[in-house]
Amino acid sequence: MQILDGRALSQKIEQKVKQGVSELKAKTSRTPGLAVILVGQDPASAAYVRMKKLACDRAGFYSVSHEMPADISQEAIENTISMMNNNPNIDGILVQLPLPPQIDTTKILELVDPHKDVDGFHPFNVGRLVTNLDGFVPCTPLGVMELLKEYNIDVKGKNCVVVGASNIVGKPMASLLLNAEATVEICHIHTDDLKRHTLNADIVLVGVGVINLITEDMVKDDVVIVDIGVSRTKEGKLTGDVDFENVSKKCSYITPSPGGVGPMTIAMLLSNTLKAAKAHAKEQN
Repeated sequence: MQILDGRALSQKIEQKVKQGVSELKAKTSRTPGLAVILVGQDPASAAYVRMKKLACDRAGFYSVSHEMPADISQEAIENTISMMNNNPNIDGILVQLPLPPQIDTTKILELVDPHKDVDGFHPFNVGRLVTNLDGFVPCTPLGVMELLKEYNIDVKGKNCVVVGASNIVGKPMASLLLNAEATVEICHIHTDDLKRHTLNADIVLVGVGVINLITEDMVKDDVVIVDIGVSRTKEGKLTGDVDFENVSKKCSYITPSPGGVGPMTIAMLLSNTLKAAKAHAKEQN
């Protein structure tokens, strides 16, 4: 069993991005700029935003956080996004989800300029992903593909089971795998007999936020496991969707949680923002 070490790979990618930032600055005097919108006081969201800010600093980005109260109006967020869409120093706009219930999340995500949509949530980029055209891809599934590539795990022709069908992880994950010529099954909350599906899988990718959802009896020998889930135990410990201790004994490769997919998400955000900055620099020349 080998660990898919997302932490080590993310550091490698971060160094590559840092190098790319230096080259872009030398060539065009442009510094990649990322704007983050955080609404309310959700502790997990605030922690993610802090980590993203630190990563931006390490990579040499310009970054700005717009922190707004939970009772903010739709109009106020829309005005902020419009302002950032028109700001030439901002290459990437990230809206930290979830948003409070009074806010129309779809409308907000659709307002972000698709060329600054470094989270890959705008329908324009979703459509480009599904049709295998270049665009911005959601950071978590993109990070998973990079991790598989780093360990020379070729998904072509493999049976891949994606557990979870969210717009942020499950659906884009399935599209990326399909684009890479894998055979893909998507399972979700209404799937009957999950075990029947996972037992046939060469690669199981799970991201639903249910502790120990995937157990040892649900997977075959030499399976590759990618655990995208993040939950907190009663004791406050971070853990994934897979019973790591027991399932890992049957795996050829497995991601730890934490330390597997999480760091890759932030690395891909940096990579996407640099990509946007390069495109904007090209337009201006």
